[in-house]
Amino acid sequence: MAAQKGGEIIAEFLVNEEIPYVFGICGHGNVGLLDCLYDVREEVKLVSPRHEQTAVHMADGFFRVSHKPAATLTSTGPGSANQIMALAVAQTDSSAIFSMTANVPTQQFNRGPFQELNMHHQADFNNVIKPVVKRSFQPGRVEMLPLALRQAATTMTSGRPGPVNVDIPYNLFQESAEVKAEPTWNGFLKRRSGASEADVEQVADWLLEAERPVLFIGHGVTLSEAETELVALAERLSVPVISSPNGMGCMPMSHDLSLGFIGRNGAYAANQAGRHADLVLAIGARFDDRSASSWKDGYSWNFPKTRLVHVDVDHAEIGRNYPPDLGILADARAFLRQVLSELDRRNVGQGGRLAGWHADIAEWKKQWAEFVSPGFAAHQSPIRPERIVADCRKVMPDDAIISLDSGIHHNWFMQFWEARQPRTMLNTWGYSGMGFGPSSILGAKLAAPDKVCVSVCGDGGFTMVPHVLCTAVEYDIPVVWVVWNNFAWGAIRDLQYAYFDGREYGTAFYQGPNQEPYNPDFAAWARASGVAGHTVTRSEDFAGTLEAAIASGKPALIDVHVDANIRPPATGAWELPPIPPKEPVFGAPWRP
Repeated sequence: MAAQKGGEIIAEFLVNEEIPYVFGICGHGNVGLLDCLYDVREEVKLVSPRHEQTAVHMADGFFRVSHKPAATLTSTGPGSANQIMALAVAQTDSSAIFSMTANVPTQQFNRGPFQELNMHHQADFNNVIKPVVKRSFQPGRVEMLPLALRQAATTMTSGRPGPVNVDIPYNLFQESAEVKAEPTWNGFLKRRSGASEADVEQVADWLLEAERPVLFIGHGVTLSEAETELVALAERLSVPVISSPNGMGCMPMSHDLSLGFIGRNGAYAANQAGRHADLVLAIGARFDDRSASSWKDGYSWNFPKTRLVHVDVDHAEIGRNYPPDLGILADARAFLRQVLSELDRRNVGQGGRLAGWHADIAEWKKQWAEFVSPGFAAHQSPIRPERIVADCRKVMPDDAIISLDSGIHHNWFMQFWEARQPRTMLNTWGYSGMGFGPSSILGAKLAAPDKVCVSVCGDGGFTMVPHVLCTAVEYDIPVVWVVWNNFAWGAIRDLQYAYFDGREYGTAFYQGPNQEPYNPDFAAWARASGVAGHTVTRSEDFAGTLEAAIASGKPALIDVHVDANIRPPATGAWELPPIPPKEPVFGAPWRP
C-alpha cells in the first residue's frame, strides 16, 4: 500500500461516496484539505458562500431535493461554530449532511493554541456540535480516517437520516500513512425495514373497519420516496390524507383526498377530520406541537378516543407525544407496500367507500372556501397576503421548488399552498431557523438545475443572510427571492397583539423620532450585488414581475410590500405556556 496524505484519503472518500458538492469556507485549519480537493475538483465541486450557516443550509436544501448527501467544510473555531444553528435545522428535519470541521493539530492539544476549546477537554469541538448531529467523530491519526469516514457515512444515511460530523485535527490533512481503504457505503434508501406480518394484518383490519379514517403523513413519507404507494393506498380505500409541512406534495394537494395541513394554521377540513376521525394511520410524522394544536384534546386530534397507528423508522418518535394503539418500526415505503399487498391478498377493490365521511369533508371544504375566498380576490396596497400565495401558485409550474423561512409568511403558505409534487416545498420546521429559506434555495437549484426555484422569505430572515446574493452571482445560480416585506418581525408582533393587548415592543422596524416604518431598499441591495432587483407595492403587479424574473434565467429579488395587519385565520390552537391559547378564528374544538 502506498502512503497517502489524510487529505487525499478524504478527497478519495468523497469521490467514492459520490458526494458531488462541498459547501465550505476556507480557513487556516483547512487549507491542507483544500489543496487535496483541488485534485478532485471535476468530481467534487467546491462552492464557497460567504457564511458557514448558509453553507450548511445549502447542503440541507441540496439533500431535500436530490436525496443525495453533500458535504460541508469549515475551519478551526468560529467558522465551525457558525454552522450550529443550520445543523440543528438539518437534524430536526432529518437531512443528511456530511460536516467536516478542522481542529487544532494533535501536536498542540491542550496547549491553548489559536482557536482551541480546552476548558474541559482538549480540542473539544465535539461537545459543541454533538447536540445537533447524529454523531461526531474525531480521528486522531491518519490511520483512523478511513474507518471514521465510513462510519460517519453509515450513520448519516441509516434509519432516520441526519447530519454527522468528522472533526479532524488539521495536521492529518498533510500527514501520511499507509492505510487500507474501507468499502463504499452510499447507502441511503438501499436498506429498508418492514413491519411484522401480524401488524400489517391488524392495520388492514382496522382500515377496513373504520368509518372515519385518515392518513397523517410526514417527512418520513417524503424521505422514503413513498408517494406512489401513498396515493395508491389512499385511493384504494378512499382514505383522506392530512400532511405535515415536510410531507406536503407526496399526494398532490389538488387531489380530492388531500386535506392539507393540520394545526393552528391548518386548513379547516384537516382539523375537522382530525377531530372527528375514528382511526388515524400516521406514517413518518412526529405530532409536534404545531401540527397537534399543542396536544390539546379536540383542537386537532382526539387521542386516545381516536385509535392511533403510528409508523416510523425512528423508534424514538413512536409514542413520544401520543401513545399509539399500535406502534410499528418500519420504513414508510416498505410498510405501505406491505399493506397494499395484504389488500391484494384479500381482493379489496378500488375506491367507492366511506360516502358519509366524504360528504362531511366536502361540506367542511365548502365552508372554508366561502370563508377565505374574498381575501384571494381582493386587490389592495399594501398587498393582501393571500394574493402572494395565489399568484405564486398561478405563475410557478407544478414541479417548481419553493423554500420558506421562519415567519408569518410561512404560516400563510402552510395554510394555502398547494404542493403538487414531493420534495418541492422546503420548510424549516423542527428547529425553525431563520435564514434557511434564502440559503437552502441555492442548494435546491444546484440539485435541480432545470426546475424553477423560488425562496419566499421574510424581511427579517432575509436581512440575516443577505450574502446569499453574492453566492448566486459568483456561481451563476438563477434563483428568485420573494421578500415578504411587512416592516416587522410579523409573527412575533402578532403574538404581542394577541396576548399582550397590542403592547408592541421590539418587533416592528422603525426609524427616527416619528417611528416611520423602516427597511433597507431590498431591490437596490440586490442590484448592488449584481442581482436583478424589483419592488412591488401593488397586487396587480406581482404576478407579472414574478413571471418575468423566472423567465430571465438569472438571479432576481422581488421586494413585495405585504399588509402586516392581516393575519392567517387560526383553525386550531398553539399554546405558549402558561398563557392560555386563543380559540380558533374559524371552527371550534370538538370533544366526543
